[in-house]
Amino acid sequence: MPMSYVSIGAYHRSYDRLSERLKKKKLALGNPLFIRIFKVSKELEVWLLGANGRFELFKTYSICDHSGELGPKLETGDKQSPEGFYRVGADQMNPWSKYHLSFNLGYPNEFDQAHDRTGTALMVHGRCSSEGCYAMTDYYMDEIYTLADAALSGGQAQFQVHIFPFRLTAENIQSRRNSRWFEFWLNLKQGFDIFEKNQIPPRVAVVDGVYVFSDDHRDSIVQHSAAPTGR
Repeated sequence: MPMSYVSIGAYHRSYDRLSERLKKKKLALGNPLFIRIFKVSKELEVWLLGANGRFELFKTYSICDHSGELGPKLETGDKQSPEGFYRVGADQMNPWSKYHLSFNLGYPNEFDQAHDRTGTALMVHGRCSSEGCYAMTDYYMDEIYTLADAALSGGQAQFQVHIFPFRLTAENIQSRRNSRWFEFWLNLKQGFDIFEKNQIPPRVAVVDGVYVFSDDHRDSIVQHSAAPTGR
């Protein structure tokens, strides 16, 4: 994994407090990781794989800033934060970011491309300032980056990031049935519901411009024998 003075410093600044919380939850630094983001409540959840083979909520972080309205990012310059299902690998981690530390969400993904959506450099980063990204305080980003870096260095090839407008309960989504994004959110809800039921991220694909999901969870939990190659 690529390292910088900032990422090394983040590890040392956050190690003690992470270790204490991990120990209490019977988790370990380097366990496979999964992230969920909710726009309305401005929450970023970090989940780690537990001994029972399911992901356990490690911590919920307050998002310091994101931009735009509810709904997906559509085009370059709209300053809209994305919604959907994304994956992050070692080459998307940026320890040299001008926003303290960051990782690229991989927008536009296959779904976004199928809908001719444009944009680049959509991140989760520090510095609490957003023009389409999800910005955290540097204190929180130290922890999130360290956990993500450890998971990838430990052998997780990629981790999933699921981004939702709000918690996609039946009540919440029906209350917004007049939104132009109602059908899109119903599609997101399929993936949301699988994780809520199983506490394992589903396998996500795109078919005919629609997200489709499988209960084959192997790509979420298998750790590979060799760590990913950094930049």
